[in-house]
Amino acid sequence: MHRQIFKEHISIFCLAMFSLVFLIVIGKVLQLRELFLGLDIGLVEMLKLFGYLIPAVLLMIIPIATMLSVFLTFLRMSSDRELVALKASGISLYQLLPAPVVFGSLCTLLTLWVSMFGIAWGMDNFRSSILELAQTRAKVVLQPGIFNKSIPNLMIYSRSSNLASGELEHVLVRDASSQAGDVTIIAPSGKIISDTDHGEIRFVLNDGKIYRQDKNQISVLGFNQYVVRLALSQLVKGVHLGKLRPSGMSYSQLLAIKKDPSLAESRSFIRKTDVEIPKRWAMPFACLVLGLFAMPLACAFEGMRQQMGVVMALGNFLVYYSLLSISMKSGEGGGGISPDISLWIPNALFAVLAVAGLYFTAKERTVNLTALITHLTLNLRKKKGGQ
Repeated sequence: MHRQIFKEHISIFCLAMFSLVFLIVIGKVLQLRELFLGLDIGLVEMLKLFGYLIPAVLLMIIPIATMLSVFLTFLRMSSDRELVALKASGISLYQLLPAPVVFGSLCTLLTLWVSMFGIAWGMDNFRSSILELAQTRAKVVLQPGIFNKSIPNLMIYSRSSNLASGELEHVLVRDASSQAGDVTIIAPSGKIISDTDHGEIRFVLNDGKIYRQDKNQISVLGFNQYVVRLALSQLVKGVHLGKLRPSGMSYSQLLAIKKDPSLAESRSFIRKTDVEIPKRWAMPFACLVLGLFAMPLACAFEGMRQQMGVVMALGNFLVYYSLLSISMKSGEGGGGISPDISLWIPNALFAVLAVAGLYFTAKERTVNLTALITHLTLNLRKKKGGQ
């Protein structure tokens, strides 16, 4: 019996995961369309990039899929009167707990791995791949002997260039990104360098001169080395590639900032880190909590169709995530309860509801919400018909 319940959990979980990931991927395609068009990314590179982004969304998808799996399994068993038959055979609801508890625990461990390591792995590889593609594009557009204007705020001329090493010779750059005004830089040599940490491409020029025009005067300044910084946000639209945010860091990086706040760039960054640390623990354990909560909830909606069951389960998860979002916003704002406590409140609340629901369902003291909703709907129709 436990094996059959567990198998049903797994099959629904796989279907829910595939459906949710597919929907999110479609949304990401629309969100990142400028990125794909701007870098002329092929199908293989596109799939690879989406693969790197998936761990970040799994942190939210796995708890939803876990809740749906348990809810739909017990909704079917309840609607097919299998639970009634099991009770008549002397099997209580408590004896059905091992399968959903083991399933929820496995989902918790999977989400915990994603939370601690998977997100950072995916974001690091995503950023590195985008930087490599952007650097390749920057090298390609710098065709020797041509005034290249495809990079925003920059006009670059190079008599010769090496695509493999990024080396440039006899370089002329007109930089319009400076607040002080346009400058023209001439250098005998230069190089293109990508900076993964800061999300930018640098044009490093050597032993040249800077020409700046101010009204009727032209000032000339010599230099040993001059760096033109190009933020990838100017070259790649639709994706953040600046400094790494707390949501994309590994757990060890978050702890390092927690121990040494001087590593953070601002007070707001520290508050976001303080919120992200308990979130990395709270979301995995939501799998177990929501899975147990789904058991009595499914029994309360006995007789409901599977399609409506999916809507009800998603609605309950929306309530959970809304509470979690409020706790996160409160922690990032720096006021109210500490994030170490507030982010666990949704889990604690749903755990209490799960325990109470299991107790009253086992005692057969719950209300059939499906029958209640149907009864209220019929009464409303009768009142409208009487009017």
